[in-house]
Amino acid sequence: MNILITGGTGFIGRTLCPALLSAGHSVTVYSRCRDKVTSILGNEVRPLDALSDLSADDHFDAIINFAGAPIFDRKWTNERKRVLMESRIGTTQQLLEYIIRAKTKPSVLLSGSAIGFYGDQGDTVLDESAVGKDDFGHRLCAAWEDEAGAAEMHGVRVCLLRTGLVIGKNGGFLKPMILPYKLGLGGKLGTGSQWMPWIHIDDYVAICQYLLNNSALEGIFNLTAPHPVTNREFTRTLAKQLNRPAFLSIPSWFLKLILGEMAELLLGSQRVIPKRLMDSNFKFRHATLESALADVL
Repeated sequence: MNILITGGTGFIGRTLCPALLSAGHSVTVYSRCRDKVTSILGNEVRPLDALSDLSADDHFDAIINFAGAPIFDRKWTNERKRVLMESRIGTTQQLLEYIIRAKTKPSVLLSGSAIGFYGDQGDTVLDESAVGKDDFGHRLCAAWEDEAGAAEMHGVRVCLLRTGLVIGKNGGFLKPMILPYKLGLGGKLGTGSQWMPWIHIDDYVAICQYLLNNSALEGIFNLTAPHPVTNREFTRTLAKQLNRPAFLSIPSWFLKLILGEMAELLLGSQRVIPKRLMDSNFKFRHATLESALADVL
């Protein structure tokens, strides 16, 4: 396949792009910094400076859309919320404009989203049919999904990827946690009862390839491992893997004080399961947190 990727230099893209190249695909990565694409992904990947540069004669068999400003690098002020929304919606709109003008349409669009779509729902088990609970995370994901879903009207198969916490080496949410845990400063967040849907990056990449190649699959997919854990269980498992204690606890009020509304990313609970992937017989390489952390650490 000839594949166009947005957000390809990010944590997931740095693993996905080499995997696609190894599978024999051609990869083009959209980035405003051409040199960054080459320095991170190598000369085999074609950099693209602007989606508006694509003409009606340019053809891609598939598009993978991961573009978006980092969700957890600063407080959610009104201005930051605008950036988070526009960076996702704007890029997806540009992709849709390209699809409309392309003489030969891509066969499939894999478009990013997140388990934040569901909002804080406690212990309720959430599959792809679950309704989201209204908050900023839900509105952000819903708007992103709606924009990507419009490609269906132009004959494109659309898969919406509601992504959990991705566990991998040299990046992701786990990286800043390792040193504090090694120093014995790890611990649960708030009550620790909130559910944390996670997925190993190797399974994430395998799912993307699985969806690219299976024309019968479309719609919403929860990209999470089959066994979500509570924050308390995650803390205990990570500490055990590092052979360190984890007795500390950061109270909810303190997280809300320093992070504001963004604290819901840490305190909100989504007990998400990947029902549609399991029903399609996708086989997870790392179905348990113990397996995932042992591989990464």
